[in-house]
Amino acid sequence: MASRLAACAAVLFTASTASVMAQSAMQPAGDVPQSSSADATEADAAIPAAAPGEAPTGAVGGMGDVNLYPRRVVISGRERSATVGLYNRAAASGEYDISISDMMMTPDGRVVDLGSVADPAAVSRVKVASPYLRWSPRKVVLPASEAQLVRIMVRVPPDLPAGEYRSHFSAVSVPPLDDGLSIEQAAGGQNGGVGVQIVPRFGISIPVIVRVGETTAQASLANLALQRGPQTVIKVTIARQGTRSVFGDLTVTAPGSKAPVGQLKGIGVYTEIDERTVQVPVDPALDPALYANGAKLTVTYTDDDYAPGQVLAKADFVVK
Repeated sequence: MASRLAACAAVLFTASTASVMAQSAMQPAGDVPQSSSADATEADAAIPAAAPGEAPTGAVGGMGDVNLYPRRVVISGRERSATVGLYNRAAASGEYDISISDMMMTPDGRVVDLGSVADPAAVSRVKVASPYLRWSPRKVVLPASEAQLVRIMVRVPPDLPAGEYRSHFSAVSVPPLDDGLSIEQAAGGQNGGVGVQIVPRFGISIPVIVRVGETTAQASLANLALQRGPQTVIKVTIARQGTRSVFGDLTVTAPGSKAPVGQLKGIGVYTEIDERTVQVPVDPALDPALYANGAKLTVTYTDDDYAPGQVLAKADFVVK
């Protein structure tokens, strides 16, 4: 045949990360402070400088070659826009679809597509921001080691009740439409055969949080326990109250040790859940006597969102 036909079916997989939570919000990840004040935002921020092929400090990356900065977006007060930087760390150019989607956090910290949740009561607790968000551009082509800004704009109706609203900004790679294979090549040299090529679509998501009016949040720690195993961890339940999510770092300390026994950064609890249980890995390089039976440990949850550096919750427990 004079023309070449691509006989490959692309099976698309989207791998999203959060959240910072880092979420995350899709997965626990560190975060850069949004500001030192409650009403500040990342609005119209310039792209931070970074070496070619690298993303700036505070960016979040997934399985692909694209990074996003910041790790989460918070818009509050009188701000009505924000920007997200996309960084292509690959040696080749890449094309990415930009979208806003609605997701829900589960009590175990997973962030799932809201449409996949069958429980109406759980869905009703999610306050989405997508109806009030616009963004541009919606498709980005990035040369190797280049970056570009995507602008997010929010329009809040005057009668919108006070509270926190959230959706998720996603950048998903676009595979080539035609990889140039002939039908004979796609068939793998077998008569009558049809080849199928799996083309993964790697993606990454960050939360976009819109706070309207006065919001409140309190946190507490409960059910602290050390769990021994191949990877010794400290289990902690973070309880949240109020109309705002909480986001911060968990640090476990022991008397007589300058280094933390364990640390987990970028842990959030969104408004649709009241509590979340996490596991803080214990540093295996430390003296096991620091967390032996009878040892006293302190767990501190430090804000990295509304008032960075402020202690949200603190609790002691004795290892059993």
